[in-house]
Amino acid sequence: MSAATAPAPPRDYRAEFPIFRRSVYLNSCSLGALSTRSRAKVNEFLDLWEQRGSSAWYDVWWEALASLRQRYARIIGAPAGTIALHPNISGALTAVGEALDYRMRRRVVVTSLDFPTVAYQWLAKPDEVEVVVVESPDGVSVPLEAIENAVDGKTALVATSHVFFTSGAIQDIRAVAEIAHRKGALILVDGYQAAGQLPVDVVAADVDFYCSGGLKWLLGGSGVAFLYARAGLLGGLAPRATGWFAHREQFRFDSRSLMLHADARRLEAGTPPMMPVYAQLGGLDVIEELGPAEIRRRTMPLVEDLIDKAQWAGFKTRIARREEDRSAIVMLASDDPPAAVRRLAEASIIADARPGYIRLSPYFYNVADDHRAAIERLTRE
Repeated sequence: MSAATAPAPPRDYRAEFPIFRRSVYLNSCSLGALSTRSRAKVNEFLDLWEQRGSSAWYDVWWEALASLRQRYARIIGAPAGTIALHPNISGALTAVGEALDYRMRRRVVVTSLDFPTVAYQWLAKPDEVEVVVVESPDGVSVPLEAIENAVDGKTALVATSHVFFTSGAIQDIRAVAEIAHRKGALILVDGYQAAGQLPVDVVAADVDFYCSGGLKWLLGGSGVAFLYARAGLLGGLAPRATGWFAHREQFRFDSRSLMLHADARRLEAGTPPMMPVYAQLGGLDVIEELGPAEIRRRTMPLVEDLIDKAQWAGFKTRIARREEDRSAIVMLASDDPPAAVRRLAEASIIADARPGYIRLSPYFYNVADDHRAAIERLTRE
């Protein structure tokens, strides 16, 4: 092959994330690094606010919201009209929690490895809902048969994770959906630790609800999230927690009747936070340019390298047994995780702590030297 026809080398995205000029960043599962494109989009929003004020709502900002719904849909393989915007996952869960009927089916099944926000939504409804928690035998994953045993004819919803924040293990959400549907229940998937870092297809997975957002792997920062709702469910969902963006004629300002959108916007609430929307649009420019499949292809060798370095140094890891079930979250056992994270921070290495573990999360913009620096710092006397 001649030099003229040789493929271009893979693009190095590290320079687009200025945090690496001064730090080693290994905490994308808590907050994705800020890209130059997100900063540019936020500046664009600020310029519009300064120059046009509220007049930007009726064309540019309205179109930005529509664009974000469409782009979120593409990232998870969702049809048009099935995405609602929210400022965070709690808001998305509230939209679902307040739209279901628990009179005949009052059980909601969660697992002990899900982020607590998932359970809190239904634990806050003790008069309506019985929450059933499926335990994990190893702190890494939850056996499908345990979920199967917990779901019955009284179950309204299975609410669980695509990737467990406690271990980084990927859950087979298609199999969980099959269990839920066979028992007549719905399924909601918290995809906050999944969307962006691995391919997602909500139609193929046959899930009823899926939520994620910009904070972590989608590189949008805080203040912007989304809820997917299966199109066939939308007409039967009448949320009791709502706002004026759910009204299909919201500029009538009619306080006497609530007429909901026919599409997933019926599950939205109040005015979206536009600065986070713009930050997310910039982050999606990077995510879409690579694509989740390529992001996973680039990230997983880094994950395995980190695991190898940590285990060689004597760390006990909490990870899925099979490589194909792992994501970009690596848990290292520690007697004092907060102290270990502070020690890393003193060397400008940014990580996080969870009970009993140091949590490291490489992403496509990391390099193997980041892992070496972290492990060397953790093992230094």
